[in-house]
Order: sequence, then C-alpha cells, then structure tokens
Amino acid sequence: MSQLYIGGLLSGIVLSVAVQMIVQSQLLSFRRSRPSKNQVPAKTMLRHLSVNDNFKAFMESGGNLKGYASSAAGTDALFSQICAELTLSTQSLSMIVAAMVKSFKAGLAEDGQGLPMIPSHVVNRPNGTETGTVLALDLGGSNFRVCLVTMNGNGGTRMVQRKYVISHDLKNHTGLALFDFIAKCVAEFLDEQKDHLKLEGLKVKRESSDLSKSIKLGFTFSFPVKQTALDQGDLMYWNKGFSATGVVGVDVVKLLQNALDRNQINAHVTALVNDTVGTLISHAYTRPETHIGVIFGTGTNAAYVEKISEIGKWGGFNEGSDEMIVNTEWGAFNDADMPRSKYDILVDKNTSNHGIQIFEKMISGLYLGEIVRYILVDFVTDGELFDGKLSKKLATPYAFETAFMSRIERDHSADLLDVKQLLSDLLDINNTTSRDRMLIKHVCEIVGTRAARLSAAGIAAIVTKTNRLNGCIVAIDGSLFGQYPHFGSRMRDALREILGLNAENIILEQAHDGSGLGAALIAVTSSRD
Repeated sequence: MSQLYIGGLLSGIVLSVAVQMIVQSQLLSFRRSRPSKNQVPAKTMLRHLSVNDNFKAFMESGGNLKGYASSAAGTDALFSQICAELTLSTQSLSMIVAAMVKSFKAGLAEDGQGLPMIPSHVVNRPNGTETGTVLALDLGGSNFRVCLVTMNGNGGTRMVQRKYVISHDLKNHTGLALFDFIAKCVAEFLDEQKDHLKLEGLKVKRESSDLSKSIKLGFTFSFPVKQTALDQGDLMYWNKGFSATGVVGVDVVKLLQNALDRNQINAHVTALVNDTVGTLISHAYTRPETHIGVIFGTGTNAAYVEKISEIGKWGGFNEGSDEMIVNTEWGAFNDADMPRSKYDILVDKNTSNHGIQIFEKMISGLYLGEIVRYILVDFVTDGELFDGKLSKKLATPYAFETAFMSRIERDHSADLLDVKQLLSDLLDINNTTSRDRMLIKHVCEIVGTRAARLSAAGIAAIVTKTNRLNGCIVAIDGSLFGQYPHFGSRMRDALREILGLNAENIILEQAHDGSGLGAALIAVTSSRD
C-alpha cells in the first residue's frame, strides 16, 4: 500500500484539487435525485467515510478520477480494490499462522506478552461416571442461558435450559444491574424446575449456610478474564458490545455469588469457565480425541489442551496433571502480517473497544455485517449502487446484520429475488437492479470467505503449536460455523492450503450448546480435585 501511495504521490496543490473533485463528484451524483424520506443527503452520508478515506482510495486507484465515475469501469475499479484488500493468499495465511504461533508462545511464557493465553485451571476431564444435578449459566453474547443438567453416571445427561435476552441498555448499565438481572433470571428458572429439584433433594431458596446442601453452579463467562483459581477470575476488559461499569478488574464469580445471595438463591459457584473451554470439555465427553474448542459466533475465541511444561508463566507446579486447557483469547491477535483493509480500520475506529480485539473484528458475527455495510456505502458514494441513493437504514451503523449476509449467500435464484425482498423489507431499499443485487452478493462472499480463511489460520496455528498434525478433533460452536453458508467448507479449503495433506487429519466437528454442558461438567469434576 505504501508503494502505491508513493508511486501515486503528487504535489500538495494537485492532491488538494483532486480530492475536492472527488467530493464534488460524489455530491453531484446525489443532487441528481431528490432524496426521498428514506434517503439521506450526500453530505450526511459522507460523514461515514471521511475525506481521508476517499483520498486513500483515490491514491490506490493511481490518481485516476475515472474510478469515481458512474460507469461499469468505475464499479470494476472499486470492486478490484476491495478484492485486493480483502483477499488472503496462501502465503498471507501461512505468515499469519507463524505470527500467531509466535504470539501463543510469548503469551504462555509471560503475562503482557503476545496473546493472553489464560490458564483455565481445568485439568480434569469428565469420564462419564459423574452424577448429580448442576446449574450452568452462560453469559457471552446477545443471550444469557440458564441450564439445569442432570448426570446419571453412565455417560448420559439430561439438560433443561432457557434463554433470556440481554438488552443493549443492560450491557452498558452498571455491573450491579447486570448481575442482579442474571440472578433474577436464575430464580425464575429454578422456580419452574422446583419439582425436579425436589426429587433430587435440592431447594431453590437458601435455608442454610451449609454449601454442601446448595446447587453447584458452573459459570460460563465468555470474556477475557485473568483467572487465578477455578472459581475466581477478574475481568480484564469487556468486548462483544458490553461495557457495564464496575466489573473490569473485579472477580466476576464474587459479583455473581453476591447477586445470588441477595436473591436468596440456593446455588454455589464452583467453576468459572470460558465458553471455548466448556465447548472443548463437553465435546470431549463423547469424543475423547477433542483437543481444541472454538467459538465462531457473536465473537470468536479458542481453547486447547496444552502441556503444563509449556506454560512458563504457570510457575512450574501442576495440579495433579501434566496438561491443562488454555484459553487463548485469540480475538485480541493483531500483527503486521495480518493485512487490514480500510473497512476494518473504520469498523474498529467506531467501536467502544477501539484498538483491541482486531482479529475478532475481522471474523465474528458482530462485525462482518458492518464491514459489508461500509463497502456498500462506498459503492453508493461513488454512484455505483442504488443509483447513488443511500437509505437511512443503510447509513445506520450495524443496520446491515451478518444474518443478512447469510441469507444473501443462500439465494441462488437467477435474479436473486430473495435478496431483492431482503433489501426492500429490512433496509428500505426498493427498485434494485439485478446488477445491484449481484454486486451485494459478491461483496458478502468476499467478506465471508476472508472470515473463514482467517478462522482456519487460527486453527492451523494451534495445531502447529501443539504438534498435532497427525490428528485431532476441533469442536466448533457458534452461528457462523453452524449456519453461515459455506463457512465450514471454506475453512477446510484454507486448511488444505496451509497444512497440505496433514489437513485431512484435522477433523472439524459441530458442537451444539457445548458451553452450558461443559460448565456443568467442570463444576462436577472440580469436586474430584
């Protein structure tokens, strides 16, 4: 990019004139049509893409103003630029893998270096003999889950669960309000299950300080935590759209337990679990060869089985095992070898956690739709899409959801009629052409494919670090892997590019609701310590 910039360098005066011509060209394209009530003026739209972004695109096009004309050539020029910025070669993937392995090793050796690489304190795996009824709470995205898991001792489980929506306001309110909401949801759920609990000899309301009579609880908390014990961990920072106050730097187990106690709920938190750790454990319950657990959903993260001797910052002692599950927090990965487009930079710039979770912002379901939205706004700005008319909804941050991308990629009709319906119903964009819809689908394919290839690079990095090229099972949970078209096949293709024939030894398997069951299993196995 710097070479392109230098190669296209002009004098300050000429550049200033050129940029003005670009902006004026964009404004003129919008003045040709009077905005309807669902369209915003060009000046308002241009606030979403600064003059600097237009200038950068201008320089990358070699200073050719024809790239901004309303023509097929203009579309080709911008589309080619987007392809160049968002397409990852095999060489780029291999470089990312090497950089991630280096970051893994640095994080294992010392806190504050490389990735967090958080020791989970989970050393025992379930063996199928576990018995009892356990609560599992799962907080980590748009929904909060309460699960009641009963284990029969023969490898069988019974799970009843209920989901509750975490509102945007609650995500950004106080930690006290958030955890009180969680406790009230637990109380409501347990009241519904009181007959089953009675059969197990358990009560909903606490009547004694004797913890042996309380319900064991595994808490899946899918945010970066500095875990100091199996049942203790301080939140390092929020992500995934959360910013509740009074939680960062505080033990989240204590916050939850205090909220449960305030509501007189007869539950004792015995395990704090990251969702990736829970996914790994629950899948290993029936598939012992599972050594990696990954989430590709609202956010992304991975955990894997590591030799304790490799965890230099652990201090050299063990907990009765030579292995421990490590939570990588790979969403925080950021390296010069991971090329970021101007759209990635825009998305990051306008998030509450600007400058961190860069890998996550290029992969996860929370951000993919927003990347596409910025690209589409670029096309509209240049008059290459929707006749240069930007609907208010498309101008709204996060209005273009990743779920839209999934639906768009599923449309294989000749005229993309479902895409037409989606644009009309959900984004107030009517009278689209076949060319408009095909362009949008191609953009979704580019962004979705890059996410899958980056995801594969992360898995390849763990496999390489742990020297499991001869075979392992990767348990994957989350809506992207399970529901986004071709995400899994694109990952497998990328793994073949990176690992060659060894890729056939790496088995990617769908894990369903593993974080809830995993937390319950860990809560039970903790009693064997």
